[in-house]
Amino acid sequence: MSNPLTSYFGVSAVAMPLRDQRMKLIASNLANADTPNYKARDIAFDDVLRQAAGTAAPLQTTDARHMSGLNLQPQLFERTPLQPSLDGNTVDPDIERAAYGRAALEYRASLSFVESKTRTLMTAITGE
Repeated sequence: MSNPLTSYFGVSAVAMPLRDQRMKLIASNLANADTPNYKARDIAFDDVLRQAAGTAAPLQTTDARHMSGLNLQPQLFERTPLQPSLDGNTVDPDIERAAYGRAALEYRASLSFVESKTRTLMTAITGE
């Protein structure tokens, strides 16, 4: 059974946790920019979002009144560096910073959308 709130919030309900996970992964890449043999990783965000948007995998609930959610296990891939380093590290700080900036902007856009939908829902409930 589909969750009406997930339907109401649309793809943003799926995108926000994925965007958060991606930002943490990119931050980890940046933190390990000088670690020998560290491989920069990322999430194929568009593929995971496309897959998750239409399928809600039920989580285990302890009460029938609990809402079901999505169990997202995105596949990670290693980034191929434009210019490999001699120590085997594949982090390009410029690419990572740009990716983080874009991911943060996309997260904020999703958050703004959810906030707007929440305000609309609260107005409908309270009538104010």
